[in-house]
Amino acid sequence: MGPEKCNVLGVGISVLDQSRAREVLFEAVSQGQRGDVAVTGVHGVTEAQSDADFRKILNDAFLCTPDGMPMVWMGRLQGHRTIARVYGPDLMLNICEHSRDRGFTHFFYGGKPGVAEQLATTLCTRFPGLRVAGTYCPPFRPLDAEELRALQTAIREARPDFFWVGLSTPKQERFMAAYLPLLPEAKILIGVGAAFDLLTGQLRQAPRWMQRSGLEWLFRLTQEPARLWKRYLINNPLFVFRAIAQLLGSRKYLRP
Repeated sequence: MGPEKCNVLGVGISVLDQSRAREVLFEAVSQGQRGDVAVTGVHGVTEAQSDADFRKILNDAFLCTPDGMPMVWMGRLQGHRTIARVYGPDLMLNICEHSRDRGFTHFFYGGKPGVAEQLATTLCTRFPGLRVAGTYCPPFRPLDAEELRALQTAIREARPDFFWVGLSTPKQERFMAAYLPLLPEAKILIGVGAAFDLLTGQLRQAPRWMQRSGLEWLFRLTQEPARLWKRYLINNPLFVFRAIAQLLGSRKYLRP
């Protein structure tokens, strides 16, 4: 049994914080468990409203962590006082830093050409002794048969404990759900979105005060307006409307 979940518009968000997330994942790896971790915020929950298959992917994940402050606020309003933000880049740093004593290994999948390798170098410099089993830069399309075989061979040789996926939502969650059974030597798959670019300096991170106050979306919008305007200027108000309706009981969402 994993952590308790709160219901955010029909998506089960795991009630945990960074320390508890690390504890659960380290225990899973130690016991030989396998699964995927969806680091989920407003964007993922909103996508799930019109896509039942994607909603099922989120609800079937081993963990569905509260990536954004709105997930935390919804959890606390439902009585879960211990829930705290489990932000993708911070989760990666958290797991990498504390995995060294346990000897756990890491594989980085995603990013533009060269970014995964740069990420591995950055993290190994920051955390001496970190065990990186490999990297893979996928094309911007589904893998063909030859590419899949190459990835399977790499994972069979690397046997990583943590397989980090740096794609975007919902692409990375769909990838993890589809490829988890195809990569049996990888134990825990974790989708961390833009963490590859943020931790290598390809993108700037919002100041901590903006992250804590739920304003990171505004900072991200100023960085990538052409790509993110629809996500934030349309989806965010829609999420607020639906969340209020759920909290007031005027709209019911089945418990995941």
